[in-house]
Amino acid sequence: MIIKNDKGMITIAPEAISSIAGCAAMSCFGVKGMTVRSVADGIVKLLKKSAMSRGVKITENEDGELEIELHIAVEHGVNITAACHAIINQVRYHVERMTGVKVKNVEIFVDSINVG
Repeated sequence: MIIKNDKGMITIAPEAISSIAGCAAMSCFGVKGMTVRSVADGIVKLLKKSAMSRGVKITENEDGELEIELHIAVEHGVNITAACHAIINQVRYHVERMTGVKVKNVEIFVDSINVG
């Protein structure tokens, strides 16, 4: 992602934005972790905190706005709708505040519900 202004250009790596989004999502109540689906066997795996950006997909649209896709695991008993609304708000706020780039859309996929 390249941001141009009158003083020059700023380049932000997609991995940096993924890390911001992953950290913001993990700070929300009820989120157990980020997930990734194994291509070989289709099994969902919970990621370690050091690799949580792998559960995030960042896309820049033609208007320069970001679209963020998150794959998460939630704790058993959590209201999924309320948790997802909180995650959307947190991710949008933190990414826009830290990068200055508008977030158009945040999509959340709950891939797993963890008990215990």
